[in-house]
Amino acid sequence: MNYGKTNTRRSADKQGKENDPLGANSEIGRKLRQYYDDLIAEDIPDRFSDLLNQLERKNSADTAGNKD
Repeated sequence: MNYGKTNTRRSADKQGKENDPLGANSEIGRKLRQYYDDLIAEDIPDRFSDLLNQLERKNSADTAGNKD
């Protein structure tokens, strides 16, 4: 038993949890943000990019044809 000193680690952990608005969900939020950031940083595969370009050309051709 140690009556003179407080356990600074335990006090800091408790204080950190009280100041954290997400509580136990903070770690989940951090991991989701990290996953999202990693996902955004990845390059789009060439095949997917080609399909998007084809769709954009088709939509612009359809729009141009409907303006008559």
